[in-house]
Amino acid sequence: MYPVLAFGFGSPVDLFVIVLVLLPSIFWLMQLIDVLRRQFPEPNNKIIWVLVVLFTHFIGALIYYFVGRKQGTLAV
Repeated sequence: MYPVLAFGFGSPVDLFVIVLVLLPSIFWLMQLIDVLRRQFPEPNNKIIWVLVVLFTHFIGALIYYFVGRKQGTLAV
């Protein structure tokens, strides 16, 4: 039996799942929402960024975070 970790999870596998699955998925969802909320100079850019983030998951979200966010402006 594993001791309870600091976050209240029972085993190292739980922590592994959180770090490698849950956190990247939350980041991916945040970036997908950000793409949908931004206005881009060309309407096709938004569609392209949605497809990139949607189909490449975490890698696409990282690419959008560092490259795509600079292209658009946040809509009110």
